[in-house]
Amino acid sequence: MKFKNEVALLLAAAFIVAITPASGMGSPAIEPDTSDKWICSSTEMCQLDDASNIGDAKRYETQHDCRMSCGKYGAIWPMPTGNCVLGQERIHFDPWKVRFNVVAPSAASTQFIRETNRIFVSNIIKECLRNCTLEQSKEVLVKATINSTDLTLDWSTDESYQLTIRTTGTATFVDIKAPNVYGARHAFETLSNLITGCKGNGLLMVSNAQVTDRPKFPHRGVLLDSSRNFMPLKQIRNTIDAMAASKMNVFHWHVVDTHSFPLEITRVPEMQRFGAYGAPYTYSSAEASNLIKYARLRGIRVLIEIDGPSHAGNGWQWGPLAGMGNMAVCINQKPWRNYCVQAPCGQLNPLNSNMYSIMKEIYEDIAQIGPPEETIHMGGDEVYIACWNNTPEITKHMREIGYDLSLDSFYKLWSNFHEKNLESWDEVNQRQYPHLKEPKPTIVWSSHLTDPQHIEKYLPKERFIIQTWVSADDPLNNVLLAKGYRLILSTKDAWYLDHGFWGRTQYYNWAKVYNNKVDKNANILGGEVCMWSEFVDQNSVEARIWPRAGAAAERLWSNPKTSSLQAQYRFYRYRDRLISRGIRPDAVVPKWCILNEGHCM
Repeated sequence: MKFKNEVALLLAAAFIVAITPASGMGSPAIEPDTSDKWICSSTEMCQLDDASNIGDAKRYETQHDCRMSCGKYGAIWPMPTGNCVLGQERIHFDPWKVRFNVVAPSAASTQFIRETNRIFVSNIIKECLRNCTLEQSKEVLVKATINSTDLTLDWSTDESYQLTIRTTGTATFVDIKAPNVYGARHAFETLSNLITGCKGNGLLMVSNAQVTDRPKFPHRGVLLDSSRNFMPLKQIRNTIDAMAASKMNVFHWHVVDTHSFPLEITRVPEMQRFGAYGAPYTYSSAEASNLIKYARLRGIRVLIEIDGPSHAGNGWQWGPLAGMGNMAVCINQKPWRNYCVQAPCGQLNPLNSNMYSIMKEIYEDIAQIGPPEETIHMGGDEVYIACWNNTPEITKHMREIGYDLSLDSFYKLWSNFHEKNLESWDEVNQRQYPHLKEPKPTIVWSSHLTDPQHIEKYLPKERFIIQTWVSADDPLNNVLLAKGYRLILSTKDAWYLDHGFWGRTQYYNWAKVYNNKVDKNANILGGEVCMWSEFVDQNSVEARIWPRAGAAAERLWSNPKTSSLQAQYRFYRYRDRLISRGIRPDAVVPKWCILNEGHCM
């Protein structure tokens, strides 16, 4: 009996540790204990009352408490695009006692919102500074009403929502209305921004609020490269959690490159067997499928990129052993500068029919693990013509089929690669999802093939979306828009988060990321910040991405006319919220500047 009691105590202790914020990672940012009260000044700054007796200003017990309703948008990140009215009063409540009511037209959408409720409670309890349990708790009743059964998440999804908080003498009523589950999910994220810890037990929430909101752009993404340096699933899930906290909705998974091919392709196991760094550095098909489900519950699409024809080497080298010829050429060639942009080299062989067959098998796997509406990113950047031009079997074959070795011929060869793969992608989707009404568009990077003098000849605007990675002052975006192409922007001198750690590149702080304005154009789907992994791994990736990616999140959600200067205090609170959720974002200013708003401008 004694042994059983000890086991019970150990299990109880383990449970308490699991749900109680620790003093390190995952704990809320605890403010200095002071008997002074915080006030929201006329300049919308949260400052300690220095006994100067500023009228009848409302006093708050912590800076986070003050920040919840100081200024028009309080602590909400990203900034709402519609009506936003926040009350000054607070309710004191126990998060374990919040009651949820879901009104949805299908079992699937009801289950989705129930999972959203679970994630919401898990997030807000991490804000507790002490014990979350509160004996005398204000009753909080949350009702979420969803209109649609549709769980599709793509560029046409309506992510809008309405959030109302109303407090009476008996209870606080939270009313969420959204056309679909994704808008409702965003509403719960906003609701979490209106909650903070207090110096005693339980939590504080704004007692009255009205928020109407919708994003300006349908594509709000983060690219993570897990080929150059492998990223464990824990780090990828943390990235997705931080994206959800930022209302971003596309995780662009650059999962393979010439360095390694860690993704399992069940139909072609040789890809991972010959391409992965080793057994510990792989993603199984089941793990990829579960990651897609994990992201979707957080309002995020997973867009998988299978790069080609360049950035493809390791994983493709088994062709000769299987009697399939060289499906890739220039693999690991030296000196690498003669064959590629970056070591190790490798480029797919566009004249090997077996390569296209294998690519089609890869597409089969990806289409099967993803939801029906999802498309694929085909890469297409940094093709090195010298690789093909210095490969005798390619140049010989080109002459045999009537090509000369001019630059135009190589561009035609390159465009044929995309055309054939697009046909394969269409066939895969038509077979797996016969109910689809029209072919899916696919995405390629900007490259020499997308130069204005070439693009219309090689890449039809109806089928290809161009992800541009040019500088902010480059005319390419405007020229492509004028030609009718749809764009995803990854401004390389603002949204390339790997810059500043290699060569002559420059580091872009959160303000630079935030101030990268995006023109409103129906053909601009949105944008992505990019974390290439040559100089980052699992030990540093979170601080490289966050909180800077959150600055782009507000730019893509609300595209505000204001600058980072007006957003900075909400941004600091946003960073603290990431910390409470177990993310390790980089610091952006000294703590003193956070506690003394207006003194470090």
